[in-house]
Amino acid sequence: MQGVVFTGERGLDLMTFPDPTPGPGEVVVEMKASGMCGSDLHQYRRPKTQPRNATGLPPNPNPTIAGHEPCGVVAAIGPDVLPTEAKVGQRVMVHHYQGCTQCGHCRSGWQQLCQNVPVKVYGNNAHGGHAKYLLVPANTLVPLREELSFSAGAAIACGSGTAYGALRRMNISGRDTIAIFGQGPVGLAGTQFAKAMGARVIALDINPQRLERAKQFGADDVVDPGSNDPVEAIKDLTGGRYADLTLDTSSNAEARLNAIRATKVWGTMCFVGEGGDVHIDVSPHLLRRQLTLLASWTFSNIIQAECADFCVERKVDPDRLFTHRWKLDQAEEAYKLFDQQSDGKGVFLI
Repeated sequence: MQGVVFTGERGLDLMTFPDPTPGPGEVVVEMKASGMCGSDLHQYRRPKTQPRNATGLPPNPNPTIAGHEPCGVVAAIGPDVLPTEAKVGQRVMVHHYQGCTQCGHCRSGWQQLCQNVPVKVYGNNAHGGHAKYLLVPANTLVPLREELSFSAGAAIACGSGTAYGALRRMNISGRDTIAIFGQGPVGLAGTQFAKAMGARVIALDINPQRLERAKQFGADDVVDPGSNDPVEAIKDLTGGRYADLTLDTSSNAEARLNAIRATKVWGTMCFVGEGGDVHIDVSPHLLRRQLTLLASWTFSNIIQAECADFCVERKVDPDRLFTHRWKLDQAEEAYKLFDQQSDGKGVFLI
């Protein structure tokens, strides 16, 4: 089979790999959709001398297939896989992490938080979904409901699931006004879910196309921080109270600080965007406003399944996030466009 491999400095190759064979406890998933995520760009843009790994993960010196939003059909099952875990032909998403499987984090569905072994992240330091087949442990599978497309499942497998998980941690409700900084795929999914949860949404981005899409996804107000002071704009839009909740998906240091400053007294601000930093003046920004800061890294396999159920039951359509659909042999063109971060989400249909 052929798989997309990031080679660094905005380069990629379509390399040939052996078709996988499942061992004990493993399954092979025939890919139907593999989403493109903003965190892919860290690997796509990395220097060629930098190891192929995400921050804090053990490096893999070998070429690894990209793609951590896998969705498809179980094609083969290895020994010791129970019928309750997987069946040939079953439609599945993948929770794209593997830890020791036995610690409290792993057993509660948070394998990415395992402290006992180096964590595998499929599509990063282990082969991912940008290929015809993906070999994973059966315990990483999350059933995909018939009402959802494979591309919707791919979105839920990271970008949309990440937005849902953050909103869930923030305990958002219909009483709240939330300001979402960044309207790329994760931020736009946050707008989509926050509206479905009943909140008032203020969407912020410097890109006019993304702000227009945010309106289409239900944003009550939009703000361009490039043309306005976003903190003052949010203050004005909330009658001087500021936002009950703020969410940063941008990884931009200025946006992160503005999100903190635009949060009301006793409010909650959540970091989601990977990488980068922020300088916080603790007393005026946090202590004297009784602010709660959260950091939310993706989701558990249980929350991934819950997100899919929410989409079906509340009629949220993750497919609306996709502006581009590609074949694997178009990967170079796909990532060149995605690297501009000016449009919506892309997915490989396989």
